[in-house]
Amino acid sequence: MTRLLLISDIHANLEALRAIVDNVCYDEIFCMGDLVDYGPDPSECIEWVRINKVPTIKGNHDNAVAMHVDCGCGYKYKHLSEATREYTWDNIEQKDEDFLASLPLIINKEIDGVKFTFTHGSPSSFFEYIYPDTTREILERITSELDSDYLVVGHTHKPAILNTSRMTILNPGSAGQPRDGDIRASCMVFDTLSRKAEIIRLDYDIEKTCGKIRASMPHASELEAILRRGY
Repeated sequence: MTRLLLISDIHANLEALRAIVDNVCYDEIFCMGDLVDYGPDPSECIEWVRINKVPTIKGNHDNAVAMHVDCGCGYKYKHLSEATREYTWDNIEQKDEDFLASLPLIINKEIDGVKFTFTHGSPSSFFEYIYPDTTREILERITSELDSDYLVVGHTHKPAILNTSRMTILNPGSAGQPRDGDIRASCMVFDTLSRKAEIIRLDYDIEKTCGKIRASMPHASELEAILRRGY
């Protein structure tokens, strides 16, 4: 039996990351990407993932920071992602960009006889969203060519457990930037013996994170408001 900790979308929120890894019991950890943008501690979050050798997917924000390209965000917070990317570049080193650039787009792994596909958005694109209310028809299309029991994704910042005719899709939500109205850090634990997935929410030191944002980040009031609303 292996307890897998699934996390995603840390977005440079070190306090949220620490709350998860310090309080959840797990054997292995996988991260579905987006380590950077929006939050005050990009270098520290990258360093934690690197030092702990966490298998991590390249998210669209990781790609934007590493490759100096657009993140492909098409929603109301795009101006924040662009502004905080400049902050991110100012607060990381070249080795951090190189690390983000080296991350894979997809990981296929079998653990205790259970087959997993890990990716950020969908197997075909880190821009594609799999929302909790995505239609069954779209889910069937997305998973039609996968040879896995579970597809693990992130990107939406909303936790979900979805079923298709072929497999189950797991989304742990966002560790550092929840967008489902719950301000707590979000993650998921999967037990390979029972095949049970549990969404877990944890309080973190949001005051400390917001203090860092106010002290040094652009659009601080908007960034803080998002964390305090949870969307």
